[in-house]
Amino acid sequence: MLTSTVCAAVSAGGLGIALLTAYRKRFLAATRIAAFALIPIGLVMTGIIDWVTDLVFKPTVWAGFGVLALSALLFLVSRAAERRGSGGRDLPPAGGPDALAPGAPAIGAPAGRPADRPKGRSGTKGRKDTGGEFDDIEAILKKHGI
Repeated sequence: MLTSTVCAAVSAGGLGIALLTAYRKRFLAATRIAAFALIPIGLVMTGIIDWVTDLVFKPTVWAGFGVLALSALLFLVSRAAERRGSGGRDLPPAGGPDALAPGAPAIGAPAGRPADRPKGRSGTKGRKDTGGEFDDIEAILKKHGI
């Protein structure tokens, strides 16, 4: 009953503001204000407000939300644990039909590169052995007297 009265007062106030706006010859804005002002009374007339107040003020409803939140939390924790690597316990045994062949790339590894390739020397990525080229350059420079 109280919610119906409050919604009716809000709608009446909004319609009053819409009338003042229309009096100032701002008809488009007045139409929008009137549309928003009619929403609360429309919600009361359809019964949605009573449903929402019953939903909010019942302890069993809040207990249900708590159970749903616990369920979501357990789901998220299990997903996080799976991503950290503890999900390997659910894999089939190594000799099973789904086992990878030795030297096969792991799932998700870039194409053409094995997942367990040996580590190379650091800092030599992309360099060639250029010892012979420097000898040629040095001979040319000596020839010209540099």
